[in-house]
Amino acid sequence: MSAVAVHGVGTSHFGRQPERDAIALAHDAVREALTDAGVDRVDAVWVGTVFGPAGVAQRTLRALGITGVPVLTVENACASGTTAFLEAHEAVRTGRYGRVLALGIEQMSTAFSGAITPEPSDPEQRGGLALPALYAMSAARYLHLGAVTPAELAAVSVKNHAHALHNPRAQYSGSYTVEQVLGSRMIADPLTVLQCCPTSDGAAAAVLAPATGGPREVRVRGAALRSGRVWDHSSPHVWGYDIVRDTTADALAAAGLHAATDVDVVEVHDAFTIGEIVTTEALGLVPEGAGGKAAAAGVTALGGTHPVNPSGGLLSRGHPLGATGLAQLAEITWQLRGEAGGRQVDGARLGLVETMGGGVSVLDGNACVVAVLEGP
Repeated sequence: MSAVAVHGVGTSHFGRQPERDAIALAHDAVREALTDAGVDRVDAVWVGTVFGPAGVAQRTLRALGITGVPVLTVENACASGTTAFLEAHEAVRTGRYGRVLALGIEQMSTAFSGAITPEPSDPEQRGGLALPALYAMSAARYLHLGAVTPAELAAVSVKNHAHALHNPRAQYSGSYTVEQVLGSRMIADPLTVLQCCPTSDGAAAAVLAPATGGPREVRVRGAALRSGRVWDHSSPHVWGYDIVRDTTADALAAAGLHAATDVDVVEVHDAFTIGEIVTTEALGLVPEGAGGKAAAAGVTALGGTHPVNPSGGLLSRGHPLGATGLAQLAEITWQLRGEAGGRQVDGARLGLVETMGGGVSVLDGNACVVAVLEGP
């Protein structure tokens, strides 16, 4: 078994880019990752995508000159990219392959005219319980319990849009006030449009290989994947809390850490503002019921005790589903190398990525991946 390191990362720009197909987006990400790693070939490729057409991985890689190696495509909802990363990591760790490329890609602006179309074969989605509504239910529950206020929900959006001002690849950025966030168009009560991630196109990639102790390698300390158990309402928590908590425990144990508070910088799945609040609590960064207060008080902002989503997160960087997890991984890699520019977390040595995919009827999420990385 080998210790595994991220040797190179790359991403495209994120945003609505209907004029750029999957090949063009992947070209940006893969070429940057290979150049960053200082290599021109890999032994295998794992590709994460949700809505990509059949054969998109092979067509995309062929255009990049990557042929004749095993190519495996995975779909795990929003966690598809980090699932590809996890499988690439295991392939290197166990010695199955020496150098593996993990690629996440999604071209959504030409696949949907607006929001993602609910899946008719899923009973809840067929009945109208699309993800904005599902997250809105969590927000409504938190509001009812007094665990968050509308202003605290909005504070997450204010923070992450401000972080994205320092990310030239982000889809959106801006200096918003709480009042502007709350006054934006309602999407799923109580979540307004500035509290929801946008439709995005993009790609992200990482090259993984055995750790050699190189000056720019970022070591993978631990990683874990869980799929949701039956959500039978026996838990007092909202949807998604338990799977994030349990996957985090697995990843921290693999990394030899006692708590998520041991890490210096975190990228989490903030598809909606309530998602970041619930996740920071489930990770154990803040006490249960304190996620909104932490956002409003600056605890999870750059310069705070536990910086969360310095990239701008899904809310601002964008959320091209299959690429999201690897974009999070690229951000943490840049942070741990000290290469994040104006959004750099000072002295970051340990970073954590959390990606949550959902939802399928009667399950507490499709999948969750948590990875812990250590800087050079």
